[in-house]
Amino acid sequence: MRLLAISFLTAVLLLLAGCARQDGRATSTAPAQRPAAAPVSAQKSEAEGSAGKSSTIQDGQMKQASLANAQNSQGSVTVTERKLIRNADMILESGNPAEVQRRISSIAEAHGGFVVSSESKQMNAEGQLKPEMSVTVTIRVPAAQFDSVLNEIRAGGSRVAQDRITTQDVTEEYIDLEARIRAKQALEAQFMEIMKQAKTVSEALEVQRQLSDVRAEIERLEGRRRFLENQTSLSTITVTIQPPSQIVSSTGFFYSVKRALGEGLDVAAVITLGLIRLLIALLPILLFIVLPIFLLVRYWIRRAQRQPRAAVPRPQPPAAAT
Repeated sequence: MRLLAISFLTAVLLLLAGCARQDGRATSTAPAQRPAAAPVSAQKSEAEGSAGKSSTIQDGQMKQASLANAQNSQGSVTVTERKLIRNADMILESGNPAEVQRRISSIAEAHGGFVVSSESKQMNAEGQLKPEMSVTVTIRVPAAQFDSVLNEIRAGGSRVAQDRITTQDVTEEYIDLEARIRAKQALEAQFMEIMKQAKTVSEALEVQRQLSDVRAEIERLEGRRRFLENQTSLSTITVTIQPPSQIVSSTGFFYSVKRALGEGLDVAAVITLGLIRLLIALLPILLFIVLPIFLLVRYWIRRAQRQPRAAVPRPQPPAAAT
């Protein structure tokens, strides 16, 4: 019995020892297998990281490209939508101002413009007996043809005495007007909706008053916008055509004599005109006051001279002797 019991216990211990060894092998082989799987996951994570980095770089490049395109498009829009008012004032010298005036009118019509006003006046220059003609022409031409029209006008005269070009940038004002118009139109739409929902006459009248104020403001803003569009689409050019100015020496004996003679004649003319004005001013006084007094005094003097002669007795002739 003891032998059976001892053999049974040894068999049980052997079985337990074999199970323990199998568990140890399993535990020892499991860590050996885990490191083999670890590089695969690491490679996957590295691949995912590199893919993420490449996608991030691509996204960044795409964003930079889109930003560059947006900036380029904004720059082109800003250049094309800029609102400029360009005007010019010019003085031309020509021997035939009327011919240059007709040429300027034809230039304006050829470039799609028109003549706004034309004025002619005489110029009395010093030392010239015959007055000369000066012409002022104002034209409006498309803004795109502004430079070409100016070049053709300059070529039409003998000399450009004055040339002034002004440019006014109204882009900011134009954009502000458009924004204000859109805001007022949105407010008008809201008032229209409120008008539909009004239940009493007083509410409808109040909304109608607000609506009319908004509409008047929209009309004012749109009128200003139309004015800016007209001024930016058409440029104004004002040209004054005058005869060539003569260069005269202001020094020397003969020039001094000529100037002295001219000044003397001017003084004599002023004195003569002053005497004529004085005579004309005194003429009514002479006719209605001095002349009647003179006639009355003359009448009384003659009357006084006649009375003593009538009172003096005539001498009697002497009596004859007997």
